[in-house]
Amino acid sequence: MSVLDDISYPLDNVDANRIAPGDIDKTFRSHCIDMISTAIGGKVLAYSDQWFAEATNLLTPTPPIRQPGKMVYTGAWYDGWETRRHNPEEFDWVVIQLGVASGTVEGVEVDTTYFSGNHAPAISVEGCFSQDDEEVISWKGSKGKWETILGLQTCGPSERFAWKLNKPTEKQYTHVRLNMYPDGGIARFHLYGHAIPVFPEDENAIIDLAAAQNGAVAVSCSDQHFSKKDNLLLPGRGKDMGDGWETARSRTKGHTDWVIVRLGAPGFVQKVIVDTAHFRGNFPQAVRIEVISWEGESEPGPEEEWKTILQDSKCGPDKEHEFECKQGDATGAVTHVKLVIIPDGGVKRLRVLGRREIKP
Repeated sequence: MSVLDDISYPLDNVDANRIAPGDIDKTFRSHCIDMISTAIGGKVLAYSDQWFAEATNLLTPTPPIRQPGKMVYTGAWYDGWETRRHNPEEFDWVVIQLGVASGTVEGVEVDTTYFSGNHAPAISVEGCFSQDDEEVISWKGSKGKWETILGLQTCGPSERFAWKLNKPTEKQYTHVRLNMYPDGGIARFHLYGHAIPVFPEDENAIIDLAAAQNGAVAVSCSDQHFSKKDNLLLPGRGKDMGDGWETARSRTKGHTDWVIVRLGAPGFVQKVIVDTAHFRGNFPQAVRIEVISWEGESEPGPEEEWKTILQDSKCGPDKEHEFECKQGDATGAVTHVKLVIIPDGGVKRLRVLGRREIKP
């Protein structure tokens, strides 16, 4: 008899499709953000147990690692969340506060990489909207006001598991709870969706239209060999060279690399900040900024008719470069920005400062 045969905790049926491990990134990373990553401000508020490995590891933005033979007080070291054996309750749980003001959910990933024999047999995910962290924590392993995001799903050893909701949530969530049946280990947990920002009441306020927390997404790029394009839109200036966007070295004369960002809201660009923090011998020699107002169903490609608002401008190492950008003949509010780096290299952050378009 399986431990999953006698679960009484109530969950709604949610229509979701399992995504093959090799298709996870291309399914979600081009139009969603991971709303619970520590890089964007996600935070573990409470957990049922973390005897073998800490729950906060679930939110680490980089892939899990392994250190065979490394032992700590509780046993073998694992890069993830692992609870005690023989849980007397139906499931272990961890409560997480999203790193954005609130968000809607499109998919879930649970990664059990390097957990084999001690992996989670099954999971479910619940969410709520609340401005009171203490109220959310007080529900612990009870139903409280939790609503089902993803019903009971089986997992297995050392693999990435992901599910795409056939009907993405319209409900906004501020917190989620990952339930693990009955106990075990999970390396990473990702919640893919769309940030619902809280914009200033002042309609003329200048904000970062390219901030992930304001709903921006890096939708495509020419290359991300060393580190991912999504890092460009994160808060702060990062901790090292690994949490920016870095391309492979080019060997072709006239080569350029690029990344396209869908802004969190259509707007009018006034200034751009290109930050090369930690990039000291591999910063781009110059950058160019182009914009477009796009209404197509798919995202614009680099071959579309982009308008240049910043001509090729010299860059240096480990520095925030501020560039005044006037939209000029770019009529109306723009929806996307393209950062072109010449010829290649690494950029830590991109800030696009401007005023939102306010429609009557």
